[in-house]
Parts: sequence; structure tokens; C-alpha cells
Amino acid sequence: MEEELHKLKNEGYFPARRRRPGLLHQAAWLLTRLVAAFLFLSVTMVVVYRFVPVPVTLTMIFDPNGITKEWVPLTKIDRNMVDAAIAGEDGKFCEHHGFDQDAILKAWERNQQGGRIRGGSTISQQTAKNVFLWQGGGYLRKALEAWFTVLIETIWGKRRIMEVYLNVAETGIGTYGVEAGAQRYYKKSAAQLSRVEAARIAAAFPQPKVRAVTGATGFTRRHGNVIAKRVTTVRADYDTCVYQ
Repeated sequence: MEEELHKLKNEGYFPARRRRPGLLHQAAWLLTRLVAAFLFLSVTMVVVYRFVPVPVTLTMIFDPNGITKEWVPLTKIDRNMVDAAIAGEDGKFCEHHGFDQDAILKAWERNQQGGRIRGGSTISQQTAKNVFLWQGGGYLRKALEAWFTVLIETIWGKRRIMEVYLNVAETGIGTYGVEAGAQRYYKKSAAQLSRVEAARIAAAFPQPKVRAVTGATGFTRRHGNVIAKRVTTVRADYDTCVYQ
């Protein structure tokens, strides 16, 4: 009897039992699906925000102070503000493709000496973080920031990156965007900012919660004055990518 069954099995009458996929195979399949979903969602969001104003960010959602913001197109932001942002935050904005290797290297060298940790983030990187991610460090966030930076550099271009940056950057406690900042500090529109006023706002960008825009003293005042002096140079050489 056993010989007959064995013979029938060999002849194909009894199909071989299928093996259930192992845990490793299931995990790989799930990971592949998750990665594909993330890639699709991230690209879709970047494409949408290429044309649609960013309604809210994670930083705004979790701001305990409440938020004040007002989106305005780049055409309603004084060119002084654009130049001041480039002069204060990213002098090579028009030259790089999202990452300034020299700035990253210098920041790393300074951080090895101890003291306050400094970054080498470009305006593109800051925009990617502000719009799509959360504040703080960590390798995961840095990796995601790099991915979104590549996407916005490719899909948005410099003009849109600058427009979004100036609308979502924190300009004070609970204040987001240069329009809200201009109204808060100078009681005027961002379209009417003088070179010094724009420079003061740009000087506060890295630490808007602790750097005063009006009545600035010490480092913030000195840094603002330096930025104001650089504006002319920036306008002559570095902001063509925004206004071309």
C-alpha cells in the first residue's frame, strides 16, 4: 500500500504541499510595501505643494503658543527679505543643488571643538525639514531631510523653495512666515520691508524664540548689521536663481 502511494505521488497525483512563507519573507514583503507607499506619498506631497500653499506643518501643530501665519506669494515679499535670507542663511543658495558641502564640513569641524552645536543646513534643507518633518536631530530625520531636499530641488526649483521657506520659517514665538513677522514687528507688510528690517528678521531665523527682532542687542544686532551690508552683494551676484 505504501509503495502504491509513493508511486502515485511521484507520478503527480498528489501535489507537493506548499510551504508557507517564513517570517523573514513576510517582513521583507511588508517593508517593500511600506517603502513604496512612502515614496509615492512623499513625491505626491511635493508635487501638490509645488502649486498649493502649505496649510500647516508639524512644528505649527505642536507649537504650545498657538500660531500666527499668513501665506503670501513671493511677488508680495520685498526683495530685501529674499536677499537677507540668502545673506544670513545660505550664501550659496543659487549655486548648490540642495547641499553645501563646504558649510557642512565647516560645521563639523566647529562642532568637534565643543560648545554650541552648529549645523550646515542650506535653505533647501531647512525648507524640507520645516514643511515635511519635525524639529530636532537624529539620523532618521536627517536621512528623510536629505530625501525631501532632493525632491524639492528637482520638482520645485529655487524660486518655489524660497517662497515656501519665507512662508513657513518661524520668525518669532508662535509666528510663522515673514508676512506675519513683518506685521508683528514693524506693523507693515513684508512687501514694504527695508533692508535693515529684513536683515533683523533674517538674523533671528536660526533661533527666533530667543533672538529679538526689534530692540535687538548683542550678537543679533551685530549679525543683523552684517546681513544688511551683504544684501547689496547678494542682489548683484546670488539671487538671480529666484528672479530669473
